Amino acid sequence: MPMLYRLDATARDVALVFGAEAREDPWAGGHVAPGGFAPVITAGREAIAGPRPGGLAPRRMTPRLWGVPPPPSVPHSGMNGSRHGILSVRNLDSPFWIGNLRNSEFRCLVPATAFMEWGRPSPVDGKRRQSWFACADQPIFAMAAVWKDSEVPSFALLACEANAALKAVGRETMPVILPPQPKAWALWLNGGWDRAKGLVAPYSSSLMTQRA
Repeated sequence: MPMLYRLDATARDVALVFGAEAREDPWAGGHVAPGGFAPVITAGREAIAGPRPGGLAPRRMTPRLWGVPPPPSVPHSGMNGSRHGILSVRNLDSPFWIGNLRNSEFRCLVPATAFMEWGRPSPVDGKRRQSWFACADQPIFAMAAVWKDSEVPSFALLACEANAALKAVGRETMPVILPPQPKAWALWLNGGWDRAKGLVAPYSSSLMTQRA
């Protein structure tokens, strides 16, 4: 899974792509590291309690922290954790995540323009090189994620099996990248889990670009 990604677009431009309300989001473009704030697009129901309303709430884009605090009873290392919290969701059946996955209002889109993966160690000097990946078919793409509000407003990216391009640099998993169709974004944000979980799949290697 990436330990760094970029979103080289302003909050207003990102909001236009995904049909969201940017409001006063200050994002001007740049990189996002674990423990940092980044624009996250939700279905707009964070403050709404009770039964789901008949109509859809406007999508909202707000800053959230990358890294969900783990439950006190679980060591960080046991749930893909780090000093920045849990960065990714790998077990879709985990009791810690299942409520967020089954209830669509807790799913979110994390916009990006590229993400970084560490490659396998070089046989020459033993050092690992950075490999940056982007989508050839969508300059700004959405990574599937879930949000939680515990100590801080945070999010974690969903992980899936790596595609051929990432396996070639020694990776076993990759972020879940959603197709560029608005119906795919709507399914992740508003659809039932029985259909939305079908989006948890590797993105086609033929639709990705790579640079060192």
